[in-house]
Amino acid sequence: MVSMAQNRSLPEVLRAIVEGIAECRNVVLVRIWLIAPGDVCASCRFRPECPDQTRCLHLAASAGNPGDNKSNYRRLDGAFRRFPLGVRKIGRVGQSGEPLLLSAVRGAEDWIAEPKWVQSKRIQTFAAQPLIFRGEVLGVLAVFDTTALAADDFAWLRVFADHAAVSIANARAFEEIGMLKARLEAENVYLRQEVTAALGAGDLIGSSPGLRKVQQQIQLVAPTEASVLVTGESGTGKELVARAIHEQSPRRERALIKVNCSAVPEPLFESEFFGHARGAFTGALKDKPGRFELADGGTLFLDEIGEVPLAMQAKLLRVLQEQELERVGDPRTRKVNVRIIAATNRDLKREVEAGRFRQDLYYRLSVFPIEIPPLRERREDVAPLVAHFVKLGARRMNRPVPRVTPATLNQLVAHDWPGNVRELQNAVERAVILAQGGPLSFELPAAKSAESPRKSTRPGDAAGFLTRDELKRQERESLRAALQASAGKVFGPGGAAELLGMKPTTLASRIKALKLADD
Repeated sequence: MVSMAQNRSLPEVLRAIVEGIAECRNVVLVRIWLIAPGDVCASCRFRPECPDQTRCLHLAASAGNPGDNKSNYRRLDGAFRRFPLGVRKIGRVGQSGEPLLLSAVRGAEDWIAEPKWVQSKRIQTFAAQPLIFRGEVLGVLAVFDTTALAADDFAWLRVFADHAAVSIANARAFEEIGMLKARLEAENVYLRQEVTAALGAGDLIGSSPGLRKVQQQIQLVAPTEASVLVTGESGTGKELVARAIHEQSPRRERALIKVNCSAVPEPLFESEFFGHARGAFTGALKDKPGRFELADGGTLFLDEIGEVPLAMQAKLLRVLQEQELERVGDPRTRKVNVRIIAATNRDLKREVEAGRFRQDLYYRLSVFPIEIPPLRERREDVAPLVAHFVKLGARRMNRPVPRVTPATLNQLVAHDWPGNVRELQNAVERAVILAQGGPLSFELPAAKSAESPRKSTRPGDAAGFLTRDELKRQERESLRAALQASAGKVFGPGGAAELLGMKPTTLASRIKALKLADD
């Protein structure tokens, strides 16, 4: 019993129990079966007698004194590796929780599955004690003995079974604690990586009609449990939308776990998403929870969902539908409670039509679709984004905030930004590095869009200029954007004049001349 109490690993506890009993030389065989979900029903010897193939007794430990060198009583894969609950003597003890003692066994009884073995080993007694912990039957402890067990011996076996049940429950608790500890450690590492990567990433910035629509959709869907599919070009801020949904949802106290589907190699897909057990494959040195388990109770953000291989989409769909999974190499089913937000820059409808994406998975993910417009379709957001990135970059580099001149801001607003917000942020950070205390300057590539010929700067191109009305319109847009970014503040730190690099009096006169005060 001391050996049982000292062990924390469930296999070690079980081995200590059966080997301790087997030290008694008149014990031929001692075995422990534990209750678990049915898993080998198709090949189970007792399948015709099994009532429902849901739960059964799994042979978990075995030891004995075979009396010859041919038998291996430690094997767990024999014909009796499973007993359905309620079937045969072992199954009835497991179902009822009532002990069983059969003495004066001759080997010819109807209930004996292997009469020749019983007779050859001169077995006289079969004893089975349920393993009960806090009213729950965990399994069955069974002993085949060559002597007739007295009532005192059977009572001693009951005491041994009670101690064994406590040791089994404690070992399982330690395993659960270890799993939760590993999950928390992995979650903390992940969150630290996310915080480091974000470095100040905050709310969605801008007030264009397209962005306001996205914000309204976020407010509508965030309090629900609906799956969300965020679409848009690369760099538009799909992850920020996912974060905003999570932060405004009832799950905000739990983690938002992100996985880039395009970065997961196909052979490691199941391990990355669903986890694996120790020894499941080469290099699996310990149990590891997958991203779904890390996100249990929270939100799982599946970025680049369109990159998931077709062969893996069915497994992903099953977990999304059933909210349960099995780790690689572990038959135990685990329930999870995860909200899914997926994102892609692909047209998934076309992918479905082309047979590259499962239609049922598409409908499962796109319960509530949100499309983020590209930055070229919401140019009024450029100025507040520039102001935000300039302050962020200056703070990171511990430098004064550089000025942004009206001409520079007009240049940025006019650019198409094929890389969207990500490209704008990178361009601003690069300009902050090069500013060296002076105003920001940018060297942007010429626009390639055929829809905007008058932005061309090639010599001799008749469209390489702007009319007076166009210049006035761009100036109005630039000033309006700066006023929106400063919440209408003109003078002082953080005011529109500071953002534009203008004197406050000059800005006030331009506002009056362009009649912006009437807007």
